[in-house]
Amino acid sequence: MTDFPPAGAMAPHTAISRRRWLAGAGATLTALTLPPLARARDAPAADLTAGGFRLLHARPGETRLRGANERPTPIWGYDGLSPGPTLRVKQGDELKIRLVNDLRQPTVIHWHGIRLPNAMDGVPHLTQMPVEPGASFDYRFTPPDAGTFWYHSHFLSSEQMARGLLGALVVEEREPVAVDRDVVLVVNDWRLTNDGAIHPSFGNFHDAAMAGRLGQYITLNGQDSLDLPVKTNERLRLRLINAANSRIFQFRIADHGARVMAVDGQPCPPEVVPNGVLRLAPGTRFDLFLDATLKPGSRAPILVDDLRGGELEIGHVVYDAAPLRPQPLPAPAALPANPLPDTFDMAGALTLDVPLDGGGMAMMMGRGGMMGGMGGGMGGGMGGNMGGAGFRGHGLPPQERIWALAGIASSGHDGPPMFKVARGRTVILNFANRSAFPHAMHVHGHHFRQFEAGTKNFRPYWLDTVIVDPERSERVAFVADNPGKWMLHCHMIEHMAAGMAAWFEVT
Repeated sequence: MTDFPPAGAMAPHTAISRRRWLAGAGATLTALTLPPLARARDAPAADLTAGGFRLLHARPGETRLRGANERPTPIWGYDGLSPGPTLRVKQGDELKIRLVNDLRQPTVIHWHGIRLPNAMDGVPHLTQMPVEPGASFDYRFTPPDAGTFWYHSHFLSSEQMARGLLGALVVEEREPVAVDRDVVLVVNDWRLTNDGAIHPSFGNFHDAAMAGRLGQYITLNGQDSLDLPVKTNERLRLRLINAANSRIFQFRIADHGARVMAVDGQPCPPEVVPNGVLRLAPGTRFDLFLDATLKPGSRAPILVDDLRGGELEIGHVVYDAAPLRPQPLPAPAALPANPLPDTFDMAGALTLDVPLDGGGMAMMMGRGGMMGGMGGGMGGGMGGNMGGAGFRGHGLPPQERIWALAGIASSGHDGPPMFKVARGRTVILNFANRSAFPHAMHVHGHHFRQFEAGTKNFRPYWLDTVIVDPERSERVAFVADNPGKWMLHCHMIEHMAAGMAAWFEVT
C-alpha cells in the first residue's frame, strides 16, 4: 500500500458549519474555503497579443469570499480574479504568457512545480529582475511534464499571495485521460477584517516566528462554499491545489474513496487513501479520481480540519436525480509517466545535512543553534508589524531574519549558494526539523524522491514539496539535471521571507 504523506488522526466528529465556527474564531485563526467551479475557469484562448502571448494582468479586483450576500473583498489577482484563470497547455506545446503589471508594486510569476528553463522560473534577483508597475515580462517555456501545477507571485509573496495573486496551471496529457470531467479545486485561506477587507498584517512578526499567516476564511476557488454537481457513476478528475500562505489542510470528501493518481503533478500508482484524508502542505497538489458511487439525489459533505480536533463543512458533492451510466467505471490504470530521471547514482551523490532552525519558540526556549548565521542578531523592528514594507522585495534584511537553513538565514538570492553541483549528479538532502513548527520544503526546477523512514528505499511517488514535522527528519534525493540557479525554501511563505530560504546552482 502506498504510504502517502501521513494525514494524522481525524477521528469522526460532527461537522460544524462555517458560520458557527467562524463566529467563535479569532482573526488569527483560519477556516477553509473552497473556490467555486465558476472561478476555476480556463484562460480564454482569444486574449492574445500579436506575438501569440496570452496576456495575464496582475491588477486589483474584488470577489465575494464570504458569500453572495456579503460585501465583496478587494483583492489583487491575475485578470482581477483569485484564483486567476486556469491556464491549460498540452504536454510538449509551448506556453507563452505576457505578465502585465497593473499593480502599485513590482511583481513576478513563479511557475510552481514546472521543470522549466531557469530564466523563466520567476524568482526576483536570482532568475530575473522584478517587473515594475506599468511594465511587462514575457514567459515562454515548454512544460516537459503533464500534470497539475500552479502559478503565483514570488515577490513580496507574504503580501501578494495573501491578496490573491495565484492561479492553476494544467498541463494536459498528449492523449485524453478517460474521465467524464476535469475540475480544478484551489484551496486557500484568507485573513479578513470585520468589514471583509484583507487584513493588512502582512509580514507580522508573530506570523513569521510561529506558524505563518493563517486566515479565518477558507475558500475553494475563491468562494465561501462549493457545491460540486455530479451524476451517479460519473468519474471526475479533481486537481486539488493548496495555495494558502502557510496552512496545512487535512481534506476529505465524505462517503467517497479518494483515489490518488498523481502527487505534485507526477503520476503515482493509483491508491485509494484508507481513511479518505489527504494532508496538503502549502504548494502541494493531488490529482484524484472521484467515482460518484452514491444514489441519485444524494449529498456528501466536503470537509477540512478546523485546527481544533473537528471538521468544517466547506461544500458538498451534490448528485443529480438521474445517473450518468448504470454501473461505475472499472478501476483506472495509472496515468502515463513523465520523462523524469529514473536512475540515481547514490554512491556518487552529493549528500547535505540541512537542519531547519529558528522561530519564536526557539527564541523563548533559548534554542539558538542557528543564531551564528542570523545576520548579527534579532534587530530592531522585530517586535511589531513588519507588514507590506517589512518583507522588502524577496525577504527581510539580515538583522531581522529568525529562521535558517543549515545555519544560514537568507532571502533565497543573496550571499553564496548553499551548494554547487555538476549537472547530472544526484543530490541527497537530509532535512532535520529542530524547530517547534512544521515546514514545507520546496525545491525549484526539480522533482525529488522521498526515502521511507529509516531505509534506503524510495516511496512510490515524486514530490516538489515535502512536509518536515517538528523534531522529525526527511531525506530526499533528486538528479540535478536542470542547469541554473534554483531556490530551496520553506513554502510557509512567512518562514521563507524570514530567513528559511537558500539557493543552489547546477553547472
